[in-house]
Amino acid sequence: MNRPLIGVTTSTRSGWRIFPLVRFNLWLAGARAVRWTTRSDIDLDHVDGVIIGGGDDISPELYGGALEMTARLDPDRDQMEHDIAQRALADDIPVLGICRGAQMLNVAAGGSLHQDAWSLYPDAEPIKTILPKRTVCVEQGSQLAMRLGEKPMKVNALHTQAVNRLGQSFRIAARDTNGMVQAIERCRDPFALGVQWHPEHLFYAHRQRAIFRALAEAACAYAEGRRQVFAPA
Repeated sequence: MNRPLIGVTTSTRSGWRIFPLVRFNLWLAGARAVRWTTRSDIDLDHVDGVIIGGGDDISPELYGGALEMTARLDPDRDQMEHDIAQRALADDIPVLGICRGAQMLNVAAGGSLHQDAWSLYPDAEPIKTILPKRTVCVEQGSQLAMRLGEKPMKVNALHTQAVNRLGQSFRIAARDTNGMVQAIERCRDPFALGVQWHPEHLFYAHRQRAIFRALAEAACAYAEGRRQVFAPA
């Protein structure tokens, strides 16, 4: 079977550092990857799935808010990824959001964000290491639980923003032990998942590899469905 092709959005400035790691995870899962930045010629008709990657904070203008704190923003990337996320959700293209990408999926679906999530959880200390130091509890009965199991797991959550109001057709798939949302998923098929940690750094953990495998399997199904639609009668 041909490996499905996944479009991976990254920062133009620093994405060269993380893209090889995401590509490696996708290769382990049976997929290929192409990097997208604001300088890329992006064509969603030529990929079988999408990853919206991590990076700078998202401008609150995208969800009707006002900037309440100092943040590093990338308006061009915001617009690019917002357009990609909306198209992926509308056209049922399998999509995975990582950290910022999870937040962008929520915003593209009509949700909003907490700009300074940690201020709402005074007992939770921000973590500044890619090592898995935060405990996450997967929601019982979620699609994420079906893929990863329901046991608590350690993750590397580095974000400052977090999901506030859920986007349309999304539900919470995991929270950390302080109650902060750490994963969201679409309530129906096809695959649309956002995790606020960085599974690409945890490729040695089979439960984290399962996230990329789920995307790859959904992308294979999407590609097969597209081939059947366009197959000669």
